[in-house]
Amino acid sequence: MGPIGLDEALAMAEEKGFDLVEVSPGAKPPVVKMMDYGKYKYEQQKKAAEARKKQKVIEIKEIKMRPTIDDHDYDVKMRAMKRFFDEGDKVKVTLRFRGREMAHQNIGMELLTRIQKETDTFAKIEQYPKLEGRQMMMVLAPR
Repeated sequence: MGPIGLDEALAMAEEKGFDLVEVSPGAKPPVVKMMDYGKYKYEQQKKAAEARKKQKVIEIKEIKMRPTIDDHDYDVKMRAMKRFFDEGDKVKVTLRFRGREMAHQNIGMELLTRIQKETDTFAKIEQYPKLEGRQMMMVLAPR
């Protein structure tokens, strides 16, 4: 429309049933637009809700083991871990030591190394194994 006075622009917007929205306040003269501001805000809300709906929330799933885990139990835990990675979640592997098992931490470290090697094709280490009290843990993330 070109440069128009503020009062005239407000009158034109009111006549058509629109709001006068300032698009670029820093320009000389300031740029304004006639629009239904309520409808615009509603559409922005809808777009934001749609974007939130599509995003994937990454969870951290925890797998608890013992250093003396049996082969079958180990296989069951590995299948669960594979399923978690397929869903896009991170996995925290926790190894709990009880009693005299603390004297044989190397067994726990070997178990975590074995897990790392078996999941190497579809997961990467995010946090290397570390000992905290009576627990040894590591965090794996999907590739």
